[in-house]
Amino acid sequence: MKKESTARRLLRIPVLLLITLVYISPFYILTTISFKNPADRSSYWHFPDVPTLENFKEAIAGAGIMGALGRTAIITVCVVVLGVAISALAAYPLARRESRFNKGVQAFVLGIMMVPPLSILVSLYSIIVGMGGINKLWAVILVIITYQLPQGIFLYTNFIRSIPVALDEAATIDGCGPFKTFFLIILPQLKPVTASVAILAGINCWNDYQFTRYILQASRMNTVTLSISQFFSQTYSNLYAASAAALLAILPVIICFIILQKYFIQGMIDSAVK
Repeated sequence: MKKESTARRLLRIPVLLLITLVYISPFYILTTISFKNPADRSSYWHFPDVPTLENFKEAIAGAGIMGALGRTAIITVCVVVLGVAISALAAYPLARRESRFNKGVQAFVLGIMMVPPLSILVSLYSIIVGMGGINKLWAVILVIITYQLPQGIFLYTNFIRSIPVALDEAATIDGCGPFKTFFLIILPQLKPVTASVAILAGINCWNDYQFTRYILQASRMNTVTLSISQFFSQTYSNLYAASAAALLAILPVIICFIILQKYFIQGMIDSAVK
């Protein structure tokens, strides 16, 4: 058994290295292209001997990537904060009260998660036009929050179920109502799942193209994905500037994930259906 265990560990190392290379390779190629001169026709795998920052200058000046980063950050922060708050508050009664109504709500939430966003885009666009939300950040925030809520409620519900009900009962004996119990007893224990919900919602919001494409139609309102898409058209393409813009766009996401990865992994494990 010990030999078999050792063999498995030795086999696991090259597999993990291969998986790591598969994930790192696109980021490495993106980095090399970002620092290449457009006149350099060498392989994308070859890092330039003389790196240039012209592509970053083009991304900042030509596509306004810094302004797009600011607008995307505003949208993402609002979506994450509001989404986390609403999801946690909605999940608490669903997790603690086993009624037919709550089971129906949970089934409805799970069903909404299966609906492809593009299938509701036409009707959603008509509603946003009627509300006067075209080229308005609040319209994008409202739409993305609505689409992200089912996922957040699902994760919070399963996580709260793993918290012993005895804590709620003890708080009730001490005179705490439902809201006080939630904010003083349950909420402090939701840090891991909150990190998971925040990262998933934040990444989906940061990378969103389909909703922002239809709602933010003016170029002055571009988000990062819309700014990067400006470098590609039927008559024009600039892969080098687009790569530089994409590199600037993914750095905040990578930094946030590195900071919150411990809580993210723990939250995903504890939020699994048991």
